[in-house]
Amino acid sequence: MNTPLLTDIKLHKKSRKVSLSYDSGEQFELSCELLRVLSPSAEVRGHGQGQAVLQTGKRLVNIQQIEPIGHYALKITFDDGHDSGLYTWDYLYDLCCHQQKYWDTYLQQLHQAGASRDPDVSVVKFIE
Repeated sequence: MNTPLLTDIKLHKKSRKVSLSYDSGEQFELSCELLRVLSPSAEVRGHGQGQAVLQTGKRLVNIQQIEPIGHYALKITFDDGHDSGLYTWDYLYDLCCHQQKYWDTYLQQLHQAGASRDPDVSVVKFIE
């Protein structure tokens, strides 16, 4: 992938979005929720094919901190305690360019699992 140079990153805590600007003139916004549910960590992706763990209840997740790691990645700390996995420049740009496809896939996976984006939806079902 020929990734343009990331020139600016802004965290908008109120709207729960991160804006990214590139030297190509492209500008994108990614939601904190998307960044969290598509974390490149082993905790989310698993350690091999078919081992990904569907992230649920992350609608209201926010970012506490964004730290540069060398000249190749970001470490993002979320307010739910998740802070593993490095968001490389290539991965961030891929998320930006394909976010609608990834989001649609995520929503479909939630639906198929009978899960929710809402943090207050209980997985325990009471039957009378």
